[in-house]
Parts: sequence; structure tokens; C-alpha cells
Amino acid sequence: MDLLKNKTALITGASRGIGKAIALVFANEGADIAITNIADDAEFRDTLKDIEKTGVKVKGYLSNAAVYEDSQKTVSEVLKDFSRIDILVNNAGITRDNLLMRMTEEQWDSVLTVNLKSVYNLTKAVIMPMIKQNGGSIINMSSVVGVSGNAGQTNYSASKAGIIGFTKSIAKELGSRNIRCNSIAPGFIISEMTDKLSESVKNDWINKIPLKRGGKPEDVANTALFLASELSSYINGQTIHVCGGMLT
Repeated sequence: MDLLKNKTALITGASRGIGKAIALVFANEGADIAITNIADDAEFRDTLKDIEKTGVKVKGYLSNAAVYEDSQKTVSEVLKDFSRIDILVNNAGITRDNLLMRMTEEQWDSVLTVNLKSVYNLTKAVIMPMIKQNGGSIINMSSVVGVSGNAGQTNYSASKAGIIGFTKSIAKELGSRNIRCNSIAPGFIISEMTDKLSESVKNDWINKIPLKRGGKPEDVANTALFLASELSSYINGQTIHVCGGMLT
């Protein structure tokens, strides 16, 4: 359908999983793609090759989304290479799970910095370019645990809850400039991380999901496509749960 034809999307942490799925879905709908990764590894290079096969313009940038200066530099480089940024997907994130009584300060700080400060960094960097373009769509990756909480994930839950509050505030700040900001809260999504879980843990998760299955990265990517496109032109400041009904 070419829902994103003539658009440029910047996606952070897009070398694998949900980020890669979003990049490929956007590319297949006609968007030119800029992706970031913290390292020039095999996954990053393979993702760039996969996106190139769709025929759109694509370029990768080595950048740490958690570092303010890196984010500013990356946005400047993307604007130089693509001339515009229509869509920002703040996808970069990490986990450092532990019960709070055992959680180190480093585990707390690293998760809040990578997951939450990165959203501040990149969003701040694209505001003026999007204002000059008279529009844009910012999509932030939250999580159902940002709404429900989860034992052993106080740092992760706090960072993802913070993203929801940030999203609502930016939607109010920038809506008059035709810049929309929404977030996605994935639930149990099948990935390399979930593959490491025991069968009993995975089955316990799935039994809590009304659809009785885990989600796919493409399920999240298709939601991001909706939020990036004009199909959602009157949706702003919202959080869409992609969780099979696990959290209602």
C-alpha cells in the first residue's frame, strides 16, 4: 500500500527483534530508513542488508541513544543524509532484572538511562526539525509492565511507566504543531530473550493470555505502522497494548 511513501523513519536499537521488525515493515510500506545500534556487529550489518532488499534508501548509524551528544549528532547526520525525519521510533532498551533488595545502583541507573533518558534525548533532538516540517509522528516503546508492574523489574517497570507519562506530556506540548506522540506497550513477545526462558515459565505466561499465544515482533511492528501513518492521524497521547488481552 505504500502507507509511508516519501517518509523517513529513524528507529533506535533496530538491529534485531522488535526494532528490526519495525524497520522492515516500514520499508515495505515505502519509508526510507535510518537505524541506530551501539555496535557495528553482524546483526546490525545483516539488518541493513535485509532492509536494502526492499529497495528503499537505508543507512545505519553507530550511536548510543542513552548519550545526549550522540543523539544530537545522529539526528544531525540523518537530516544531512535524508533531509527530513518524519517518524521517530524510540525502541532502544535493556533489562537488568533483580529484586529491589538485591538490585544494585548500577542496575537501576543503567536501565533508567538507556530506557528513559534515551527517549528524552532523541525526542528533544527531533522537535525542531519536525516543527519546521509542520508534522511528525513519535512512537515510544513502553511495556505492559509499565502499567501493571512486575516483581523483579522495578527498574524496568519504572522506566516504561515513565515513557507513558513522557508520551502524554509531549502529545500535549507538540499537538498544536501537528506532531503526534504515542506509545506501544508490548506484552509477551516471542524473541531471543523469551527463548531463554524455561518451558514452564513460558507456559505460565501464555496461560495468562486470553489469545493463548505469545506475540510476534511483527505484531508490534504493525501497530507502529498504524501509528506512523495517516491511518492514525487523530490519535495522540495514547498507549496501545499489544498483549493478546493479557492486560485489559
